[in-house]
Amino acid sequence: MIVPSYRDRSSATAAPRLPRRGATAHRVSTAAVMAAMLLAGCGTGAPRAAAPHSSGPGVSPAPSSAVPSSLRADPAATAAATPAAPATTSAAATTACTNSTKLAGWSNRRLAMLTIAVPVPETSVSDATTEVSAGAGGVVLFGSKAPADLGSRLTTLKSHVPGHLGLLVMTDEEGGGIQRMANLVGSLPWAAYMGAHWTPAQIQQNVTKVATKMAANQVNMNLAPVVDVDGRNEAPSKTNPDGWRSFSGDTAVVSKAGVAYMNGMRAGGVIPVVKHFPGLGGSTYNSDFGPARTLPWSTLQKVAIPPFTAAIKAGAPAIMIANNIVPGLGTNPASLSPTAISSELRGKLGFKGLVVTDSLSAKAISAAGFSVPAAAVQALRSGADMVLFDLGGNVGSQTSAIATAITNAVTGKHLARSRLIDAAGHVLAVRHVNLCS
Repeated sequence: MIVPSYRDRSSATAAPRLPRRGATAHRVSTAAVMAAMLLAGCGTGAPRAAAPHSSGPGVSPAPSSAVPSSLRADPAATAAATPAAPATTSAAATTACTNSTKLAGWSNRRLAMLTIAVPVPETSVSDATTEVSAGAGGVVLFGSKAPADLGSRLTTLKSHVPGHLGLLVMTDEEGGGIQRMANLVGSLPWAAYMGAHWTPAQIQQNVTKVATKMAANQVNMNLAPVVDVDGRNEAPSKTNPDGWRSFSGDTAVVSKAGVAYMNGMRAGGVIPVVKHFPGLGGSTYNSDFGPARTLPWSTLQKVAIPPFTAAIKAGAPAIMIANNIVPGLGTNPASLSPTAISSELRGKLGFKGLVVTDSLSAKAISAAGFSVPAAAVQALRSGADMVLFDLGGNVGSQTSAIATAITNAVTGKHLARSRLIDAAGHVLAVRHVNLCS
C-alpha cells in the first residue's frame, strides 16, 4: 500500500518564560537558565515516514530496488535547532523510522512466518486461513482451473493478514502447459512460441492482458518469466526442466523476450518473478525429481547470466533461485548457496529485490541432505528472503515446522537475526508496505 509520509514537527527551543509575582520577577541563577534552555532544546519531533517501495500491483509498475535496511534517517528530522539552543543539542538527533527499525521490534516467530509462502489449492484458498492469520508472507496457488469467484475468496483470505499488511498471492502462469488460471485470465502459448513468433512488443502486449485479469482476481505475483536459455524443442520433463518453457536457445532472444514478459506483468499490476537463477538451460536433470546439475559456471556466465543481468537492469522486483548444483560454484544446490545468492546475485549483479527459492520439497534438496525446515534455514542464511514448498501432506504442520526451525536457528545463533529482519524487509518492500505510516 502507498501511504503519504507525514510532516516533521520540531519542538520549540526558546527558553521558557518565568512567572512573575506582582511587579517583581523571580531571579533565577545562570545555571538554572542554562538547564532550562538545554531541556527545551531536546524536543523529539515526529520522524518522517520512510518512502514506500513500489513494485507491485495497483501502483506504478516500476519496482523498488531499495532495501529497507538501506534506508537512512531524513536529515530534516534531525536538523531542527534554533540559535538559542546550546551546541550540544544537535547530538540529540531523532532516530528515523524505517521498516527495519520497526521489524526489529517483531518476535522471531512473526519474522519467520513472513518469509514463508504457503501452498494452497486454488479451489480452496481458505485452507490457508490459519497460516495467513499467523502472518505467512504469501500463498502459492496450485491447480489447473480456478473457480469463478477466486477474487472474492482471496479478498476474504487477505482480510486475515495481521495488521492488514497485504499478502503475496503467487501462481505459475507461464504459458503453454504451465498455466493455473487460464480459464479466468486467458491463455498464453509456450515461451518457445512467443520467442520464435512474437516481437518483444507483442509479448509485452499479450502478457499485459493476462496480468490485468490476474490482478482483477486478486493474484498479485506470477512465478514467471523463465529466462533460462534452452533451445531444446521438446516439452519439459523429468530429464529436462525447460524445453518449451524457454523463449529460445539464443541468449539475446531470451534477454529481450524475458524483459518484455516481465514488463507486461508489471504493466498489468502483477509482480513478476524472474527464474531460475543462475540458469537451468542444458541441466542434467529436473531437480524436482532428483539431483541435478547446471552447465559449468564458466559457461553459465557467458550464456545464462546475461538475461538475468538484463532483467535486473530493467528493474526486476524478484528472482527465483534454482535447486540445481552449479559446477564450479559450490556443492550445494544454488538455492542453498551463499556463493550463488549473496556473492553472485546480490554482490556482482547488484540485485536488491526479493529472492525466492524454488520449491524446497524438490528431490534435489532432500538428496543434498536437507529436510524442508533445514533447507529453509540454510536458504535464509545464504541470502534468500522467502521459501517455497509443495502442496502435499499436512501443510499446516510443515509451515509450523519451518517457522520453528527458523526461530530456533536465530535463538541458537545459527542464523543472524539481522539476516532474518533483512529477509522480512524484502518481503514488505515488494508488497509496498511501509510500517512507519
